[in-house]
Amino acid sequence: MKCCGVDISQVRREFPMLRSHMSGRPLIYLDTAATSHKPEDVIKAMNSFYSEEYATVHRAVYELAAKATEKYCAVRRKVQKFIHAKEEEEIIFTRGTTESINLIASSFGKKFIHEGDEILISEMEHHSNIVPWQLLAKERGAILKWIPMQESGELDMQQFHKLLSEKTKIVSVAHIANSTGTFNPIDEIIKAAHTKGAKVLIDGAQAAGHMPINMQTIGCDFYVFSGHKMYGPTGVGVLYGKRELLEEMPPYQGGGDMIDRVDMEGTTFQKAPLKFEAGTPLIAQVIGFGEAIDFLERWNLEDVHAWEQRLLQKATKELQAIPEVKIWGTAPKKGAIISFTVGGLHALDIGTFMGLKGFAIRTGHLCAQPTLKHFGLSSLARISFGIYSTLEDVELFVEALKETMLLLQPELSY
Repeated sequence: MKCCGVDISQVRREFPMLRSHMSGRPLIYLDTAATSHKPEDVIKAMNSFYSEEYATVHRAVYELAAKATEKYCAVRRKVQKFIHAKEEEEIIFTRGTTESINLIASSFGKKFIHEGDEILISEMEHHSNIVPWQLLAKERGAILKWIPMQESGELDMQQFHKLLSEKTKIVSVAHIANSTGTFNPIDEIIKAAHTKGAKVLIDGAQAAGHMPINMQTIGCDFYVFSGHKMYGPTGVGVLYGKRELLEEMPPYQGGGDMIDRVDMEGTTFQKAPLKFEAGTPLIAQVIGFGEAIDFLERWNLEDVHAWEQRLLQKATKELQAIPEVKIWGTAPKKGAIISFTVGGLHALDIGTFMGLKGFAIRTGHLCAQPTLKHFGLSSLARISFGIYSTLEDVELFVEALKETMLLLQPELSY
């Protein structure tokens, strides 16, 4: 089965988890926005490193350590190429998107945010792109402002331009919203923010691995994403930052590897990126992440995006045909994410019954409580697609959802 240039049958053979069962049924995985499964090469690379090649990096000259250091450093160059950064020094390894945002809030905040300055985020952000800014605003006496959201799930760009001012020091928004799938107009946001002298952070957790990412055309100051959402391991993420900004920012944490010289009188630090990578690095995770990038680069990400859009369109059409189903987030440009409610049914009940049928879907507040509050909701059900998702997955999901609705609301008929 080859669709949009992607051989889905071949892709699926590379993911051992897709051959597993849940609740005694074949697994149909529709929760890639939360975390993706891992191809065999990622798993093998990490197992091989731990069982045959393990050593620390940057700290020794023996053969194993030298080889581990070489492998580790090669992944930084892979990431640079993958997102088209100018220099590998602009790539910082973190534990994930959350730590990347916290690093910027802490380090950029210490250097550039002062009392009365303004931080601008949106109503549709993941909690990871809200809480660090709330903590920073409280610590520094800054003012946190919110870009409101429209009923379609799109940002109110007129209000954004009104909120943006000479006091705005940083704007931090999602590339694709994890709750509604909305593609934000980041080009317009970045251009407008830069005219006011503000810096821009883009949360790319739902974009990286699903579409081509190019730092030279995007032009943001910081871009963050997680390995585990793009077929890599948990515990590793990326912070891209423009080198001139990283050089001005103070260290995030102190410890080994990030130092130049330590004595009793004080310490001097490495240049970026090592300045921001205190302690023994995430060696195995980074090596596994490198294999995930190799996996993605075997496919044209334009084709991957086109395939996921086809799945999105089919699922949207099928769900819209069910009168009791309401989709939340109807922007014309969306990632492969659909959040929905079903009549008076609770999302938890839907998720529980669907899980018993072998379907892995997300339920709850989706780590986006301000978004749900805007819609007057406390819980949503969500499906999301990845490179391994199929049209049959969509068809089986819709049929299982109808069966679940009949179980929970017997008066319905289809």
